[in-house]
Amino acid sequence: MESVERITQVPGLPRRPEDGHKGSFGRVLVVGGSPTMLGAPMLAALAALRSGSGLVQVAMPRPVLAAALSVAPEVIGLALAADGGGRELAAEVHRADAVVLGPGLGQSAASKRRVKALWPVDRPMLVDADALNILAEMQRWPARKGPAVLTPHPGEMARLVRRHLPGATVAADEAGRAALAVQAARAWRCVLVLKGHRTVVSDGQRVYVNQSGDSTLAKAGSGDVLAGMIGSLLGQGMEAMEAACLGVYLHGRSGELAGQRLGRRCALARDVIDSIPGAMGELEQAGSIKRGGASAVF
Repeated sequence: MESVERITQVPGLPRRPEDGHKGSFGRVLVVGGSPTMLGAPMLAALAALRSGSGLVQVAMPRPVLAAALSVAPEVIGLALAADGGGRELAAEVHRADAVVLGPGLGQSAASKRRVKALWPVDRPMLVDADALNILAEMQRWPARKGPAVLTPHPGEMARLVRRHLPGATVAADEAGRAALAVQAARAWRCVLVLKGHRTVVSDGQRVYVNQSGDSTLAKAGSGDVLAGMIGSLLGQGMEAMEAACLGVYLHGRSGELAGQRLGRRCALARDVIDSIPGAMGELEQAGSIKRGGASAVF
């Protein structure tokens, strides 16, 4: 790939001043959830908190919000009306430092309205799961001003490509995956995280192939954890490409640590969340912390 910078080292962790307060470390809004998928947005929310966010709010349908919040008293709730919750979301989204859109969202008419309403909002945004499938159904790729990180797995990527990148194919080899990520990032003006073994990240000018992670992550909920982790880093002020690269690396390393502790077969997505402190601690011990405008690397 000509004129593409290859990144081989992950960025450092965001600075965390000792005198900081919860407002200093980002407010993340997670928009998702449906009657049959309560867990996905809560996994994303807990992962965001574990990754350093000061405040995390989950917006989901009113009938299921209380049940979801019962598993995580640290999370703030926002009840959405059956029609899509446009008014409620409009009042809260501009208070967020980053938005995570999609975990457990479903593809109801109300969910589609939420995606269409939130996509143009000028806030750093992580887009995952059914929000990607809703984008794939649109006739044209919608315009957007703020930074966006898209995190499709190969199936979701195939649906996006079919509609919005005609002629491209989702390759299985590393070189083909990297080329596709670069092409899609340029066409859609986003940071593209193409998930899978050796996840690829690109903003169209740079490309990173992740080397952390193992089959521990082959469990339901792992993608929701990744969404929350990257969303947290966006909310803490990291540039989108750096947040995606660091989040992907930490997610993979957290999976490795969870697998070492519990066995690759047995570890769950919640165990990966519990291993985030260990993965971040390794970077801290290695001195990989952003200082001023520069970043040390691990």
